[in-house]
Amino acid sequence: MEINVLIEEDLDINLDADWLQKIVEMPLKAENIPETIELSLVITGQERIQELNRDYRGKDSPTDVLSFAMNEQKEEAEEEPVAFIGPPDGLLHLGEVIISYPQALIQAQESGHSLHKELAALIVHGVLHILGYDHEKPEMEPAMKAREKAILGEIEKELL
Repeated sequence: MEINVLIEEDLDINLDADWLQKIVEMPLKAENIPETIELSLVITGQERIQELNRDYRGKDSPTDVLSFAMNEQKEEAEEEPVAFIGPPDGLLHLGEVIISYPQALIQAQESGHSLHKELAALIVHGVLHILGYDHEKPEMEPAMKAREKAILGEIEKELL
């Protein structure tokens, strides 16, 4: 697995990129995703995530996590998926999870738990979105919440 972690330079924070990478790997392994994948995690600030939320979701406000899947599923059942030529490096590029560090900090304080626990929850949530889970679809919400809970339980045992 190739997990790319980028912490934006203008954020004055000290996060362990190896720890973040391990958190990203947990839902991928739990969902039996092959090792031949690439996924990126970006830790950013409020202004940048608000800009992305506005540009891609039409919501002009900060949010905690955004996910951008490289292989979005077609909404219309009759549309055929587009065939892509495989990348020369042999890796399947899944997409990118973007987390607002300031929002994670706010939510951790409001919930009374650690920043690491909040970051883990946001990362798992974002990765599951990339893997096709969608809590905004009522029929999928229970499955997504159950997977989040199970994976976070494993993370708490091993990494928190």
